Amino acid sequence: MANSRKSSFDLTERVADALAPKLPAGSYILLGLSGGVDSVVLLHLLKQLSLRYSWRLSALHVHHGISPQADVWAAFCADLCALYDVSLQIEHVNIAPLRSLGIEAAARKLRHAALAQQQVDFIALAHHLDDQAETLLLQLLRGAGVRGASAMPAIKHHANVPTLLRPLLNVPRSILLKYAQHHALQWVEDESNTDDTYPRNFLRHRILPLLEQRFPAYRKTLMRSAQHFAEATELLDELAQQDAEGVIANNRLDIIKLRVLGIVRGKNLLRYFLAAQGAPIPDSTRLQEMLRQLCNARQDAQVCIDWRGWQIRRYRDHAYTMPALPPPADFTIMWHGEAEILLPQSHGVLHFKHATGQGISLAKLQVGIARINSRRGGETIRVDAARPLRNLKNLLQEHEMLPWQRDLLPLLFCDTDLVCVPGIAIANTYQAQPDEAGVMVIWCVDPMRDEYATELE
Repeated sequence: MANSRKSSFDLTERVADALAPKLPAGSYILLGLSGGVDSVVLLHLLKQLSLRYSWRLSALHVHHGISPQADVWAAFCADLCALYDVSLQIEHVNIAPLRSLGIEAAARKLRHAALAQQQVDFIALAHHLDDQAETLLLQLLRGAGVRGASAMPAIKHHANVPTLLRPLLNVPRSILLKYAQHHALQWVEDESNTDDTYPRNFLRHRILPLLEQRFPAYRKTLMRSAQHFAEATELLDELAQQDAEGVIANNRLDIIKLRVLGIVRGKNLLRYFLAAQGAPIPDSTRLQEMLRQLCNARQDAQVCIDWRGWQIRRYRDHAYTMPALPPPADFTIMWHGEAEILLPQSHGVLHFKHATGQGISLAKLQVGIARINSRRGGETIRVDAARPLRNLKNLLQEHEMLPWQRDLLPLLFCDTDLVCVPGIAIANTYQAQPDEAGVMVIWCVDPMRDEYATELE
């Protein structure tokens, strides 16, 4: 019993030593709570430490709906958090659209997405030393590079999302089980954990017990290897940051300068560019093929490469990456003076802002029927009374609008007249005069990314 008490005390203090220097008083921690023994132990630890260090603590349970026991697990987590007086949020997610990734990967992606949306300072996850060893081996068996082989960091900072904490990453599963037994903790068992058709379970139940017989310290040695890979990743990132100077700007990558770097450094910079845009990192083979197509295509070629719901495109001498765009929609929407109109699919949002002496003459626009159309080809507009009609296609090329944005561009008509091309032009006969009531049309392709917004004053 004495040894059990000592290990319990040691675990509490180990977690305190890992977190206290990083979390000031008043920090808001959200625990990812599955109901399994690992997260139950971490909840027990964090509840004690939150009282000691004046941290705010809540929990999130992600209900995937995969197991027939999913409702039981959610109810268990709710009862446990009520016992500890910890606020719990249950997030229901639908795994069906992501099943092509595999059940494990899809569940993990949805779980991390749900956690990342929370308005907290820190997210705590209960990954431990055995998880780290399994993750490293799985990554190596998939042919991962040094970034993938870095496995999981104990702390991860990322822009615009809470900092991720894994305070148990150096603790083996056996210690967590002893802690749970000593404190008479209750937890749920996921029946899928015994199914060794899943790669992780196959390693856990078939391979690692054999490995432990010959290499009893394999967990710690694999952890050291992961740390070595993490250090190598930092060096590669530092090199990419140096290479990015003058090559990456305004969310685009200069192809001519990329080509000069050669294959190895070029791949490293391309990987860095994709990561900076929030895109998933392709495997080495796909990454090299991207580099080849971007660098070797003709200057006028419009390269578009799809992978995992994302696209990388080349236009002229620059590369751009973005979530995959669906085909443009064909639509007509009447405008009756609304301040905002949500357009179909990925066409974005149109905002109408009233002003005096700017934008479109409201009086002239109200004479006819105002409507918003998708582009259909052959449109013309007269911007200057002293100049001839302009073909819209040529006008967009002159303004260097990206081809895929041209396809999404909404157009404002009054009866048959093309009145406004947002961000580009207003027909001369519809321009508001000084002191006249006008309306400015603002187009935002992606409401989450302000840099795509265009305004015509």
